Amino acid sequence: MAILPIRIYPDPVLRVKCRRVETFDDGLRKLAANMVETMHAAPGVGLAAPQVGVDLRLAVVDVSVGEDPAALRVLVNPEVVRREGSETDTEGCLSLPGITDKVDRPLAITLKAQNLKGEPFELDAEEYLARAICHEIDHLDGILFTDHLRGLRKERVRRQLKKLAAEQEVAV
Repeated sequence: MAILPIRIYPDPVLRVKCRRVETFDDGLRKLAANMVETMHAAPGVGLAAPQVGVDLRLAVVDVSVGEDPAALRVLVNPEVVRREGSETDTEGCLSLPGITDKVDRPLAITLKAQNLKGEPFELDAEEYLARAICHEIDHLDGILFTDHLRGLRKERVRRQLKKLAAEQEVAV
């Protein structure tokens, strides 16, 4: 396994609507394993394929940050089919280092996805897990958590994003 470089805003891959996974092979399993290792090393609670430069509908989520192996979720072609309630809480993102803000997300969701063998499954998630899954699915659609902000909060974050973009330009 390998730790993959995490793509940082304004990398264009972060704005791509990802392709459905059609081939369930060793390459996909290796990518997922590398994404899990990368997420835990960061450390983070979720990582989507575009964050490592791959435009596939694949995400990994572990709200235990590696403490509980049973908490790991690998989601292939995930789709939220039910949303219930809403809650506003602070989010951050490995691709937007140093930027956090409050985002409204569903309190509970039902998700349809596939595992790494291509087998379909459903998952009911609440609170923090639901938030993390929705955040990662947004990445698969080219949406960043900052896109959900409005008004003065959006303006403040826009300035932070410009600064981050300038820093990335200098780093290249």
